[in-house]
Amino acid sequence: MHAPIGNFDSAAPAPDRLDELTRPVADAVRHWSGTVPADRIVYVDTEPEWADTATFVEHYGRELLERSANCVVVTGKRGGGTTLAACVALSTTRVDVNGVVRRHLGARKASFAPMDTATGETGMEYGGITPVGLPAGWPLLVDSAVVDLPYVLVGSGRRRGKLLVPGKAFAELPGAVVLEGLGAAA
Repeated sequence: MHAPIGNFDSAAPAPDRLDELTRPVADAVRHWSGTVPADRIVYVDTEPEWADTATFVEHYGRELLERSANCVVVTGKRGGGTTLAACVALSTTRVDVNGVVRRHLGARKASFAPMDTATGETGMEYGGITPVGLPAGWPLLVDSAVVDLPYVLVGSGRRRGKLLVPGKAFAELPGAVVLEGLGAAA
């Protein structure tokens, strides 16, 4: 199979590569629902040592710089309560944690979750966290620019490998809310 974006040596429909995914991501692909068929999600094998964005696009295609998204875990605090959420924005932007995220969560304070919290709560590896397979009940905030792309490169739950996901599929993930301006110019 040829990947819809980028230049990868190995690409396959994600349902055919469940063994390459962490358990929560594999479960989400296995039980996929929505208007985008699960076999349109593509798993591509990548080298973990090329994960840095500049190195990654050099090896796998410069067009990926504009078609990649990051998934970050944030915490919102209000009173004695804490809410964990995930945010997806294009890699060329920064998630507006103190503005858009804080307001949407109704939090007094919002910040990036500590690495141990992000990996422990998601069951995914740091540097590979993906919106596919997040814990049930989590808000998933998605920048509208991500949804507008035909395909978006995101993590696979591991540092090795990535997922190529049709942009409109992000709006159909559990807990997803599409927001304008979530990703601010870097």
